[in-house]
Amino acid sequence: MLFRMTQKAFQAPALTRSLASAALNEPAHLTFKTGQTFSGKSFGAATPAMGETVFTTSLVGYPESMTDPSYHGQILVFTQPLIGNYGVPGAARDEHGLLTNFESDKIQCKAIVVNDYATRYSHWNAVESLGEWCARSGVPAISGVDTRALVHLLRGQGSTLGALTVGGSEAPSAGELGFADPNAENLVAKVSVRQPQEFNPAGDVKIAVVDCGIKHNILRCLVERGAAVTLLPWDYNFNPVADQFDGLFISNGPGSPTQCTPLVENVRQAYATFNKPIFGICMGNQIMGLAAGLEVYKLRYGNRGHNQPAVNLTNGQCVITSQNHGYALKDDGILPSGWQRYFVNANDGSNEGIRHSYLPFSSVQFHPEAKGGPQDTRYLFDSFLTQVRQFKSQRLGTDVYQARFAAEAAAQQPQAVAA
Repeated sequence: MLFRMTQKAFQAPALTRSLASAALNEPAHLTFKTGQTFSGKSFGAATPAMGETVFTTSLVGYPESMTDPSYHGQILVFTQPLIGNYGVPGAARDEHGLLTNFESDKIQCKAIVVNDYATRYSHWNAVESLGEWCARSGVPAISGVDTRALVHLLRGQGSTLGALTVGGSEAPSAGELGFADPNAENLVAKVSVRQPQEFNPAGDVKIAVVDCGIKHNILRCLVERGAAVTLLPWDYNFNPVADQFDGLFISNGPGSPTQCTPLVENVRQAYATFNKPIFGICMGNQIMGLAAGLEVYKLRYGNRGHNQPAVNLTNGQCVITSQNHGYALKDDGILPSGWQRYFVNANDGSNEGIRHSYLPFSSVQFHPEAKGGPQDTRYLFDSFLTQVRQFKSQRLGTDVYQARFAAEAAAQQPQAVAA
């Protein structure tokens, strides 16, 4: 009986449904501001899109990547040749109201570019094809592109403004298109919540989470560990209500952190007055670095994928991480007084995290929640919430915490990372 039920499930009609509702096989073109063009066939919405063209090396997880708010304003190129073979799952939610299969409630990237699109899909959890999802969401998609050549170009000249157009036998020239850099805008303001929201209000510790474009799985990693989460707009001044919370978390998000001056100032004030654990991820790492006195710079083509190695400088351990960012903290090995390097990228030497020498403030550039991707660093959520609970119970006040790390801070010497 069990075998028959399983066999029946795998024969469900939805698993091999054709792409009737998608705009298939129309000519489509990707034109760069720098003049290069790539042509293929459309399999999404028959609408144009413009944005910064970036690539991800992730082998799986295209529904999660496409709904990640950190990709807002970007044309996303998949280096994995075959995309779409397992379709798109439904918008199920867990007991906390968080999406289980997506990182936000809509596709965030402007368009997608693939080499080989699977016109039929097969997965027990799928409800529609990738093309149908894109068409329904108004997101254009192009297949048949030599993505190896495209990525080689982007690695050479860096992430580049592009335009995806549908229709016409020839690609429009760059001069015909009006390109606008999305990083010149405050993209965080576009993806952040407008009003505070609560998740798991019965949790034993209360965490203020600043929404710069947070992924649902980050929220899940907090509430599953017993935290009561209050999700705040990106520019919300949490300092006047700091007594209502036991910890502060700064999320991931799209674009340049230099557009988020109010948040940087709020975090800078929190360093002086919050007196409780603070943790940041991705954009949160950059915001915390700016608030500490560091600068940021734009990476040539960013780090986006599920296989980025990061070295923990406290113990020398190398972990494999999921990443999605185009900016990084400028790190020459010498940080502002009281701050230490936490993680560093083993490939390019870029900063992957900072921490305070004796206060409970730390952040990482990668994504420990990783959905999809490796889960090597999920322990960081445990560490953060352990600190929060210790501070709340007064078993570890700031004076004790400072004493614990005083010797380490005194012994800390700037060290260069080998190229």
